[in-house]
Amino acid sequence: MLDVQEALQKKQEAARLVKANMAIEENTANIFNSKDDVTLGNPKGDVTVVEFFDYNCTYCRHALPDMQAMLKKDTNVRFVLKEFPILGPDSVAAHKVADAFRRLAPAKYADFHVALLSSEGRASEDSAIAVAASLGVSEDKVRAEMAKSPNDGIVQATYQLASSLGISGTPSYVIGNELVPGAVGLDDLEAKVKNMRSCGKTVC
Repeated sequence: MLDVQEALQKKQEAARLVKANMAIEENTANIFNSKDDVTLGNPKGDVTVVEFFDYNCTYCRHALPDMQAMLKKDTNVRFVLKEFPILGPDSVAAHKVADAFRRLAPAKYADFHVALLSSEGRASEDSAIAVAASLGVSEDKVRAEMAKSPNDGIVQATYQLASSLGISGTPSYVIGNELVPGAVGLDDLEAKVKNMRSCGKTVC
């Protein structure tokens, strides 16, 4: 019985991977080159790592040092952050502030991202505004930008993209032709990047 169950799970996983690969091919521009995403590292890097994240995701918090270490060690990697608030109203509100901050102070977004994601307690509108203020962008400016340029359309587009890819949790990564669910760790991410450079796929 266990063998049958295991075989079924493997078949389902294989089908999921095929579906994800097709969805990646169909949505390449939106995944890797959306004007609404933040790019860290080398903007002209030879390999791109895309991360779907939520500011209230515990696993995203644990994965933050992986991104930081990769960007420090590898000067030719491009890291794209896709804001994917799925953990309740506080997450949605925090991501609205993040989007406004990105528009107002793009050069400081990396510092904002690290500060909010690594902060104690739950990310919310108030905590995100406090981080913005600590980086020199006042609450008044943030609220004015939120009113002028709401990010609802951006978030909905990310939800639709995630649905197409079969993403239901955070963090989730896209590297080359592969969807990588979960906080897999620095070693796995680096191995996939290395393979992309060697053979153009995450698994050679």
